[in-house]
Amino acid sequence: MLQRPLEPGQYLSIRYGQRLAEVGVTASVGSVADSYDNAMAEALNGTFKAELIERRSWPNPAAVQRAVLQWVGWYNHDRLHSAIGHVPPAEYEAMHYRSTITPKTA
Repeated sequence: MLQRPLEPGQYLSIRYGQRLAEVGVTASVGSVADSYDNAMAEALNGTFKAELIERRSWPNPAAVQRAVLQWVGWYNHDRLHSAIGHVPPAEYEAMHYRSTITPKTA
């Protein structure tokens, strides 16, 4: 039987599942193609809407796109997050990787 090729979303879902397994994480269960499939995604979406989207009116889609890029950069590199020791996510991730990488010995 011929099978049609995987859709891009299916491929990403497979790769996402593989990556979760690699790091020993169990995915939460949600509906298919639903961005609200776990509490973390829902919290981030809520924060995004409250802090950026719902606070102003937008003249055009390009203005929204620019603002989203700026907000994501700020959120990851400047915003302090209490759940991770009042540091930005990018800094926390860098600290995590520095602590888990074992240096090669000669």
